[in-house]
Amino acid sequence: EVQLVESGGGLVQPGGSLRLSCAPSGFTFSNNCMGWFRQAPGKEREGIAHISNGYITTYADSVKGRFTAYRDLVKGTLYLQMNSLKPEDTAMYYCAARPTIWCSGWTSFTSWGQGTQVTVSS
Repeated sequence: EVQLVESGGGLVQPGGSLRLSCAPSGFTFSNNCMGWFRQAPGKEREGIAHISNGYITTYADSVKGRFTAYRDLVKGTLYLQMNSLKPEDTAMYYCAARPTIWCSGWTSFTSWGQGTQVTVSS
């Protein structure tokens, strides 16, 4: 059974940093495109980063230069380092897996975690 478990969310002040983690199980982590998405109240889910098995990473314009997605194959964990956080980054953050080696856009992610809440507020 494929499972994705996110952690690391919380309350942070504007300008602060957080690192989210996603622990996958039930599939070969290194062979899959992995993504990070977020959804704010009243808004549609937004793809913010995806990383192929070749470590090619793509970011949404809204987070480019501030967020970094990376995977640690030794620990078998996907991370999202978030710096210079803004109130508009407040959302539920999800990791997701796509059953392909390469990523192409924000579609075809078939496995999702339960999410971790990030709140940016003073």
